[in-house]
Amino acid sequence: MHISTVPAVSGGTRRDMARNDLYAPDPALQELLKLKTFEDNFDIQEFIGGISDNLIAQSKEDTGPFDPAPFIRTFESSVDALLAIRKDVQTKKEAMEDNVRIAEREFSRKLAELNSGFEARAVGKSFSGMENKISQVGKTAIRIGEQLESIHISRRRAQAAHDLIDYYNQFSHSDTSRLDTLRKDGGKAGRQQVAVILRRLVTVAKEADVPGAEETRNRIDKYCELFEKDMLNLFDKSYLKGDPKMMGHCAQTLLDFNGGASCVQVYVNQHDFFISKSKFQEINITEESQMWDILPDPDTTPPKEEPGLTDLFREIRHTAGQESEIIQAVFPNPPFVMQVFLQRVFAQSIQQYLELLLTKAQSSTLAYLRILQLAHVQVSKLVEDLKAYDISSALSPRSPSTAEQQALGSGVVNPAAPGAGAGLVVAIGTMLENAMEELFVPYNEGTKYLDKETKSLSEIYSTYLNRFTKYHEAALKAKSTKLFDRLAQLASTTATSTTASGAGAAAQAAATAAFMNISGRIRAGVGTNGPTAPVPIVPEKPEAGPPPFTEDDGRLNVDVAEKILKWHAEAVGRCVELSPPSDLARNAFALMKELAEILARSYVETAIESAVALVEARDPKLEPDLQPIYTLKQVDMICHLWQQYVNVALLPLANNSVTVRREMTVFNNQTISRIEGASNGMLQRVADSIISWLSAQLAKQKKNDFKPRNDDISFARVNTEPCEACCDCLEKVRDAAKECISGKNLEAFLMDIGVSFHTLLLDHLKKFPVSATGGLMLAKDLRSYQDTIATFALPSLSERFEFIRQLGNVFLVRPEILKSYITENYLGRIEPALLRPYLMQRSDWSQFERAFDFVADPSDALGGTPTPGTGGTEGIWSGTGPIRSLGGVGNLKDRFAVTSVSNRLSTMMRDLENIRIGGIIQLLTVGHPPPM
Repeated sequence: MHISTVPAVSGGTRRDMARNDLYAPDPALQELLKLKTFEDNFDIQEFIGGISDNLIAQSKEDTGPFDPAPFIRTFESSVDALLAIRKDVQTKKEAMEDNVRIAEREFSRKLAELNSGFEARAVGKSFSGMENKISQVGKTAIRIGEQLESIHISRRRAQAAHDLIDYYNQFSHSDTSRLDTLRKDGGKAGRQQVAVILRRLVTVAKEADVPGAEETRNRIDKYCELFEKDMLNLFDKSYLKGDPKMMGHCAQTLLDFNGGASCVQVYVNQHDFFISKSKFQEINITEESQMWDILPDPDTTPPKEEPGLTDLFREIRHTAGQESEIIQAVFPNPPFVMQVFLQRVFAQSIQQYLELLLTKAQSSTLAYLRILQLAHVQVSKLVEDLKAYDISSALSPRSPSTAEQQALGSGVVNPAAPGAGAGLVVAIGTMLENAMEELFVPYNEGTKYLDKETKSLSEIYSTYLNRFTKYHEAALKAKSTKLFDRLAQLASTTATSTTASGAGAAAQAAATAAFMNISGRIRAGVGTNGPTAPVPIVPEKPEAGPPPFTEDDGRLNVDVAEKILKWHAEAVGRCVELSPPSDLARNAFALMKELAEILARSYVETAIESAVALVEARDPKLEPDLQPIYTLKQVDMICHLWQQYVNVALLPLANNSVTVRREMTVFNNQTISRIEGASNGMLQRVADSIISWLSAQLAKQKKNDFKPRNDDISFARVNTEPCEACCDCLEKVRDAAKECISGKNLEAFLMDIGVSFHTLLLDHLKKFPVSATGGLMLAKDLRSYQDTIATFALPSLSERFEFIRQLGNVFLVRPEILKSYITENYLGRIEPALLRPYLMQRSDWSQFERAFDFVADPSDALGGTPTPGTGGTEGIWSGTGPIRSLGGVGNLKDRFAVTSVSNRLSTMMRDLENIRIGGIIQLLTVGHPPPM
């Protein structure tokens, strides 16, 4: 307690001192409580801190309890000071607002006074009157100016006429001193005036009809020639010196004199591009020998450029760029001069070099066409590049020269001025297109190009198909036909199709690329199995002689067709490039006819007709040749390829000509239909030869094959030799057909073979006696036939040969159950009378023949009661309704005739199965996608 009393006393003393200091004026606080503190950037925290900083410091120095009294008194006094400041500010604000209201009322009053003054239109009327007076003065000045100008023009015309008459009079007296002085001493302006004067003197001299006019006219003409010669010499000297200003002066003077054509000709004729060494006029054979060696080869890709032509065009582009700038700087009519220059380039440089190229390529029609297309493509690119130098649209027409204005008067056009028509030149682009068209007219006018194209196709196709042609000529040499006359004359004939004008061309993708895409799709979807190896055409070596012919030389091959179409696609690309738009559709149709002549007639149809002839001429004792079936597969693939090529590459070219497109479609359908008909005929001949051979093999059946002796050798055989031969043949036919034919075509062909063989077997079974042991041999043969036919996978054929097997079982069953057997299964649906010829071949038939003695009344075969005494037949023939007859079977005796039983039985089987074999010709279609 004693320790704390001392600070308490000292702390109270300090509080008393602080309290006494509060009432003393604080200069810092008074300065802070002034109005300027709140005018600028005012911060409330700094303001409170400024009031309380001293109090806080004093409070920290006092160790006693916190005394809020100093803070309260200080803040109270501060609040009182702030309230006084706010009151003063509010008073000033109200006073200022009153002043503003008074000023606004005064401003509104003055503004109203001003508006009332303008509404009275005193000022507006004053300005309007002044404007009217100024306008009247201006109109008067314009009228005076027009009158003065008209008088001035009249005066100048009169002066010009006076001078012209004076000059003419001087020429009539052989006095040219005045003009000589003006020409020699007048400088540039004098020469331009002389040009205008001489031009007018020529016009006056032609129309003058006075004594001595002829002599005067001659003197004027001679002087004009002298003046023109001097100006051309001056232009030539300036050109050699490289003085564009003097060249421009000469060009303008000659333009005023006679149009400036002579000046332009001098400029063009003496250009370094035309008079330099003829580096572009000769073909370097040594450097370009490789290109010229491959040009005639159709298997090589056509070259995209020719070195000499490329260099020439590069030089033309460079020169044209330079000349465009020079001509614009020198000549007063640059579009006309540029056109003359470019026309000379096309007519001289390009045309001469093109003629050299085509002359060198004359040895090969294909090389000629490739060079022509190459040149056309590069010239087209050159034309597009040169169109950038069309300066006609960038220049405004130049005004008449000073001399012209002085001679004619301002604003007056002289109809006799030769430069008046300088602005009538066509655009550079139009001129370039016309020049390009004229450049190629000698090569594609009329039917020249198309004749060359068809000749080229004929040449390369006849060379490529040479061995194919000779093979078939040799194969059918003994056959009197004119089939190969077309192919033999292929090298010397050309297409006879016309090229009448058609509609415009289509935009083309490249025909070769389209063909290669088609070819890839076709070959990806259809294989090339079978004996159809590629047919390379090896160039013949005269010293070694041609190689011997093989079967591959005469077979159809998709690779050959692809190559033919590839070459044709290249020709179509040239046709699109070189044909006029109006002739493109007709030319494409003509090329389509040429392709059809080669690919369809001379290749596909030749192979088909040759195959038919070989089938017909084949020895019937030999096994049938199934190669035509493999030929059919190639025909189908080639027709697919043809159809796709026509649809993608040829028909789009006739989109703008409905008539030609319709003709192309009809022609295409006729071509495919003709190939289909030939294919159907060939396949029918093959089917006939197969059936004939099967019939011949069945005819080799021995009488005792089904009535063998009881020895081990007879029972050791599985099948008879005719059965093995027939089954082997049918298997080969099946394999070949399934490999080369598909869909309904395959079904129709196998059905035709199976039904025909079924008919042969029905007739075959009634020719040979069968013993009890021979029935086993017969059953084995029939089982083999049935198994082989089952691989055809045709249910209707399987039913037919199941009937054959059951029919063969009638030789195995015992006599006592035979009658019940023939009333069941398939045999139960057949009239029992039709089975009699087969039952008669049983070796024991005579033992139970009376048990199967049939009625003799024809009406009983259709219905009724059995004949008495037949015994045991009531179960078959009882009933009053018609027998299980299917109609269409003649009378009873005909039905029982042995020679017609098999045919009637086959007809009944066909009707029972409710199928109609319409023949392979109606079902077979080639050249259309097979059904999946």
